[in-house]
Amino acid sequence: MKRCFAIIPILLIIALMIGCQNQTSTTDTEETNSQSSQKKDDDKKTEPDKTQEEEKKQKEQKEQKEQLLAEAKVLAKHYDYEKAVTQLKESVVPEDEDIQAAINTYEKQIENLVTWEDNGKISHLFVHSLIVDTSKAFDGDYKAQGYHDYFVTIDEFKKVLEQLYEEGYVLVLPDDIAKLNKDGEMVYQDIRLPLDKKPLVFSQDDTNYYEYMEGDGFAKNLTVDDSGNVTNTYVNQKGEEVQGAYDMVPIVDDFVDKHPDFSYQGAKGIIAITGYNGVLGYRTSEDSYGPDSDEPNSNIKEDQEKAKKVAYAMKEDGWAFATHTWGHLDAKEVSLEKLKTDLAKWRKEVEPIVGSTDILIYPYGSDIGDWRGEYSDDKYDFLKSQGIAYYSNVDGSTPSWSQLGPDYFRQARMNVDGIRMDEALTGSNDVLEHFFDVEPVYDPERPE
Repeated sequence: MKRCFAIIPILLIIALMIGCQNQTSTTDTEETNSQSSQKKDDDKKTEPDKTQEEEKKQKEQKEQKEQLLAEAKVLAKHYDYEKAVTQLKESVVPEDEDIQAAINTYEKQIENLVTWEDNGKISHLFVHSLIVDTSKAFDGDYKAQGYHDYFVTIDEFKKVLEQLYEEGYVLVLPDDIAKLNKDGEMVYQDIRLPLDKKPLVFSQDDTNYYEYMEGDGFAKNLTVDDSGNVTNTYVNQKGEEVQGAYDMVPIVDDFVDKHPDFSYQGAKGIIAITGYNGVLGYRTSEDSYGPDSDEPNSNIKEDQEKAKKVAYAMKEDGWAFATHTWGHLDAKEVSLEKLKTDLAKWRKEVEPIVGSTDILIYPYGSDIGDWRGEYSDDKYDFLKSQGIAYYSNVDGSTPSWSQLGPDYFRQARMNVDGIRMDEALTGSNDVLEHFFDVEPVYDPERPE
């Protein structure tokens, strides 16, 4: 009996130990289940994050591809198929189906291009600032005849552009025609266009918006709008300053946006400027408007910065600048010393705003040399030492004339203005007929 009572405590101890083990096991199981459940919850949270990251990455890649294709499309419309193909092949996804299709398309289009047959037969047209308000320009005062003779209206210019485009002309710049090679020799460049297209240079003289033009129906200046585009400021009939396409630069920009095949590899035109009244409509000349001048401009530094911003935007968008001399000099008639002094002023006052240039567009259609021979005198040696490689005079007798010198390219320009259009209408000179039909272009608001 005593033995039985002695066994009972032992059994109780064993039962208690087993219960504790069961409890521990249950607790461990619960902890394990809890950890497993937490892991599943964490996995559920991680999976959406990974999905969002992948979707974001895919979206970015799609946007990059679309931008790449859009840029290549613009290049192709400007006949720069090779650059378009190169950019697509160097992209991060050249094996993409859409990318490869675009590459194939542009490579086939390259085969349709032909090299322009004679770079010595490329025409060059030019205008002055465009007349916005004919009632102000042709108001009968002492300047009206000059405006009639040497200028065209906005309506006339737009009609000229339309006809040039319909005739298959494509805008190029002088360095598309010829360039100096590594040995300093001027050599023709290949201009590759469709068979029905032909290259053309277009320039504008005196894009300075001179003081004498104020109140006569011209734009006030060139400026950069809130979207970063170059546009004009114009003072309307109410005396209000408004922005819009009131001169050649923004009008051509808009036209090329609409017809990108009117521009060869993004080229627009040449802007020839002097310096004595400032540049691009801003009174920037220290000589004419500095603190020690007769007419000091208290905002001259601000105007210089504004003009610099405009010039930069223009160059980024296919425009080139040329020196028209600082003081609008007749380079043939002035002495070498005066030419040196003048160009030094241009370098000092204009170049910091528009940048350096290797193009000289002669005022008055002048030229330092004769068309029958090559440049060789002291004036040419000086201009060459100043980095000038492209020269343009005026010749209204032929659709095109140029000369490829050993280290320069000289090209004649055709003036599009009242004088030349009057000659076309009277039959005394039909050279403009190579470019456009004058009769529908001629503005009826011109004085008789």
